Amino acid sequence: MVKQMAVFMENRKGRISQLTGVLKANGIDIVTLSIADTKDFGILRCITRDNERAEKLLRDAGFTVTATELIGVEVPDEPGRLNEVLELLDRNNINVEYLYSFARLSDGSGIILFKVENEKLALDILTKNGIKVLDEAII
Repeated sequence: MVKQMAVFMENRKGRISQLTGVLKANGIDIVTLSIADTKDFGILRCITRDNERAEKLLRDAGFTVTATELIGVEVPDEPGRLNEVLELLDRNNINVEYLYSFARLSDGSGIILFKVENEKLALDILTKNGIKVLDEAII
C-alpha cells in the first residue's frame, strides 16, 4: 500500500503555492499530486518522499490533512495497460473510487495509484494475476 495525503483547501489565490512552499522550505519532494475542486474548496491529493514529515509540517502550517492508503501497481507504459488493470478489477466486482497515474520515463513503466472499496480483495486479485504491486519505498 502507498500512503497518500489528502489536503482540504479553500479555493483561493495562492493557497496551492502556500502548501508547496511549506514543502519546499523543508526539502520535501512531491512525487505526484492531483487536485479535485469546486467553486469554494478543493482536495489536493499528493504523495511525497516523506509523507509522515510532510503531514506534520502541513498541519502545523494550518492545513487540514488526512492520510489514505492507496494501491499502487506498476505496468509497462504501453497503450491499454491501464485498461487491463481496470477490467481485471471490474470483472471481480471491485469498484475504483478514484485513481491517478504517471509514467516513469527512466525505465518505461507506468504507475497507477487507486483507491478501491475492498483493498484486501483487490490486492489478492492483482497479485494472483501477476500485476506488480508497489510499496511506498518504490514510489
